[in-house]
Amino acid sequence: MTTSPDEANTTSGPGEASRTSGSGSSAAPVSAPAKDPWDLPDASGLVVGVLGGTGDQGRGLAYRLARAGQKVLIGSRREERARTASAELGLGTEGFENAECARRSDVVIVAVPWDGHGKTLEGLREELAGKLVVDCVNPLGFDKKGAYAIRPEEGSAAEQAAALLPESRVTAAFHHLSAALLQDEATESIDTDVMVLGEVRADTDLVQALAARIPGVRGIFAGRLRNAHQVESLTANLVSTNRRYKAHAGLRVTDV
Repeated sequence: MTTSPDEANTTSGPGEASRTSGSGSSAAPVSAPAKDPWDLPDASGLVVGVLGGTGDQGRGLAYRLARAGQKVLIGSRREERARTASAELGLGTEGFENAECARRSDVVIVAVPWDGHGKTLEGLREELAGKLVVDCVNPLGFDKKGAYAIRPEEGSAAEQAAALLPESRVTAAFHHLSAALLQDEATESIDTDVMVLGEVRADTDLVQALAARIPGVRGIFAGRLRNAHQVESLTANLVSTNRRYKAHAGLRVTDV
């Protein structure tokens, strides 16, 4: 049985002692202290694959994580494109066709275009089984009025991924990072938070730790996958903000 994010706060740890009164009668067990939400695991040794690593967002994430010392594999529908992108990025990255990238990775970031999201994941179900999958795809449309959010039948891109990958551990994150800033070699630190969603606290903790590998970035737990639509949709608002102010806007969550 898996442990959910909120359940992990209340479950007693193994080997806890019970308090006893002076008369020898048993009292209620001592509750374990709440887990520090900033006590995150070490993600530095994980191999991270980026499906869609030749696109702007995927390439930017690959660059930032590799620059932080992470082992990064770049995936593409065509191995030649992945290898070319890897050669251009350097930093120890390697390029593979998507299926091989998924097989070789511990964590797989999905950064493919929305119109190919479902088909790509459906074709990689076997390779992604047992993997921690991080979906960062934003279902957006564009018309003369600008960007607008699309609501998939499953509710969100992340929920579509979970439906298509029943044997994977699906999370959602990295939706609001500017691709331009990610790829800008002169930008040392990116001042933004990454909203992380998922069903199991151990998984969201790991993605938060991975986000924190990028200087200036924090990973913030933002709920279960059923809340992913709002997070994905907010990207349309940020696109509008960036166009109006000629900026690369991000998010900061206050008081945490």
